[in-house]
Order: sequence, then C-alpha cells, then structure tokens
Amino acid sequence: MEKKTNFRWTVVALLFFATTINYLDRQVLGLLKPTLEVEFGWSETDYAKIVMAFSAAYALGLLFYGGFVDRVGTKIGYAISIIIWSVAAMFHAAARSTLGFIIARASLGLGESGNFPVAIKATAEWFPKKERAFATGIFNSGANIGAVVAPIMVPWILGVWGWEEAFIITGAIGFIWLGFWWFMYEVPARKKGISKEEYDYIHSDDHEEEEVVEEEVEQKSTTKTWLRLFRIRQTWAFVFGKFLTDPVWWFFLYWLPSYFASTFALDLTKPSPHLAILYTATTIGSIGGGYLSGYFIKKGMAVFKARKTAMLLFALIVVPIVFAQYCTNIWQAVALISLAAAAHQAWSANIFTTASDMFPKKAVSSVVGIGGMAGSVGGILFPLFVGHILDAAKNAGNINTGYNLIFIICGLAYLFAWVVMHFFTPRMEKVKL
Repeated sequence: MEKKTNFRWTVVALLFFATTINYLDRQVLGLLKPTLEVEFGWSETDYAKIVMAFSAAYALGLLFYGGFVDRVGTKIGYAISIIIWSVAAMFHAAARSTLGFIIARASLGLGESGNFPVAIKATAEWFPKKERAFATGIFNSGANIGAVVAPIMVPWILGVWGWEEAFIITGAIGFIWLGFWWFMYEVPARKKGISKEEYDYIHSDDHEEEEVVEEEVEQKSTTKTWLRLFRIRQTWAFVFGKFLTDPVWWFFLYWLPSYFASTFALDLTKPSPHLAILYTATTIGSIGGGYLSGYFIKKGMAVFKARKTAMLLFALIVVPIVFAQYCTNIWQAVALISLAAAAHQAWSANIFTTASDMFPKKAVSSVVGIGGMAGSVGGILFPLFVGHILDAAKNAGNINTGYNLIFIICGLAYLFAWVVMHFFTPRMEKVKL
C-alpha cells in the first residue's frame, strides 16, 4: 500500500524561508538609516529617493518577471531571482555615496521582484483552493519573521563589525537557501516520491480540465495572453487592491524604526524588542488571515465571498492606527501599529489568493506580477510623499505632525481598496484564457 505524503507543506517551508530572507535583506537599510544618514549626510528626501529606487526597480521587475516565470517555471524562476537579490544585497557594502546606494537598492528591487510571483504560482501548483490562503499566509509570514530577525541581528552585526558587514552577512544567506530549493523542489507532476493520494488532493477542487492538464506539460505564456490580462476587470481589481495597500506596508518597513527613534527616543543601535514584538504580531495576522478565509470555505461559504468577507474584516482592523497620534508612550504605539500591521498581512494573504482563485494557473504569476507592479508604483509615490511631509514637519519643529497625517492615510487605505475591488468584481467569475 502506497504511503500518503504531505510534501506540499515542505514546499510551503521553502517558500517561507525564501520570503524571510527576502524581507531580511530588504529591512537592513531601514535599520541602518540613523547610522548611514550621519555618515553620508542624508536628508529625509535623500532617503526617500533611495527607497524610491528600490520601489521603481521592484515595479519594473514585477511587470515582466511574472510572465517570465509563467514561461520558465517556478524552479528556475526562483533560482534566478534569489541569486540576483543576494548579490545586490551584498553590493550595498561597497556603496560610498547616495548614488551608490540608489544603484544597489535598484538591483535589489529587480531581484526581489521574483519572490511573490513565483511563491504564489508554486502555491497554486501544490495546493487546492481551500488551502491556498492558509499556505499563502504561512509563507507570507516569512516577511514578518525577516522583520523580527532584522532588528535583533542587524544592530548586533553593526556593533560588532560595522554596517558593511551587516549587508554582506545578510545577503549571503540567500545562497544557502538556493541549495535546498534546487535539489528539493519540482512541480507535482514531475516530483518523485509524492503519493497519488496527495496528487489527487492537490487537484481536488480543480473543476476545469485545463487546470489539471497544464501541470502535465510545460506551458508557454505568450505575449498576446499577457497583454490580454490588461483588458480583464479581475486583473484591475487585483491591481488597485495592491496599489492602494502595498505602500502602507512599505511605510511600516522603512519608516517605523525612524518613527520610534524620533518620537520615543528608541536607540536603534541596540536590539529592539519593540520592533520584534510588532513584527511577531504580524506573523499571527498572516497565518490567521489565511486560515480564516479557509475556515469560511470549509463551513460552506463560496470561495470568493469568503475572501471578501475576511478582507473587509481586516480592513476595519487597520482603522484604529489613526489614533497613534494620541499615544503617550512607546508601548501604546506598538500595540496600535502591531494591530494594523498584522491586519495588513492578513489582508495580503487573501488578496494574493484571489489571483489564483480567479485566474488559471498558467497566468497566475503574470497577474501577481502586474498587481505587484501596481503596488510598487504606489511604493514609489508614497515614499516621496512621506519624505516631503516629514521634512516639512521637521523644519516646522514637530516631525510627529507629519507622522500623524501619514497614520490617518494608512488607517483608511484598506477600506477604500476593498470598495474599489468590490466595484470591479462584485461576483466571482472565473477568467477563461
């Protein structure tokens, strides 16, 4: 009798660690900001330009990398992505000017753009719809773990060796993961050792023959199909959902350390339990958010209704962050921002899964790439806005006024995004390609 396997959870573990490394490398700059702005004389606007370089390159990479992954497959696609971003992360150590950091940051953005298109496609390949949001929530929580590890690891490396070594050591970790990925991963149809029971379960809620057949033969996504996605309203629902909410998370990553330092005199040269606790809370949000919509589905709720119900709940949970301006001590602020950041990750686990709900597997990476590009465009514009607002508030003598305005915008962004997505996709309609 054939032994039942559960290799799909090993796949999730691989995706989780890749996402952890992705966000660890991304987070280093924000934690080193106080050190680097003194050494290189950065203004808030200079820092915003460096952040914008990453965002612009990330957007450009996402626009094309999704289609590239749909052509070459998840295994090769992920390998290329992590090689580029790991080299770029290490290259930060060689920068000696603002321009040098802009170049390093742009290179990192190009490499890191491959992470989510590949991870979402791999999840669609290995999981039935009823488990995809939960699986996405698990690997997406790697972003939070990376953000938890970074405030502990980076200041320690900075204190012992220096800021250059912080970039080199964190960047090199990606090559360790690459070895595990290359020798362990394959799509279900070509993976040796998985049971027929697991294979059948993976496809248990695929109701269209093309969904099952596409794994049996290598698919080639054409330019015509890729361009056609822009004429489909389900694509635009995903695009606007990402455009309106991704910049909030980028703000959490890049400016929260500085916010705590300027508002509550947090010493960023030492390991920070405040940031570690904040990002630990987001892990609960990511996994719990993915589980909740799956729970709704198992209780009989339609797939799309389950996603939208969960996302509305998470949008409401973000709103209290507008009251961060009234916090009188750092732990009050940590509590409110932790709630909002956790809700963002719960939202993220579900919005990613809507792409695999609505589109066939052969187009999932392309759609995720297009939507991710839109989120990065928001990430380009929002840092410019944040930089100018904070510089103006700092010049006026009270930088907290700028942060207060930004928190109000963050608190309302998800409700607005949910309404826009509902406008484009009031009902679940599977896209035919």
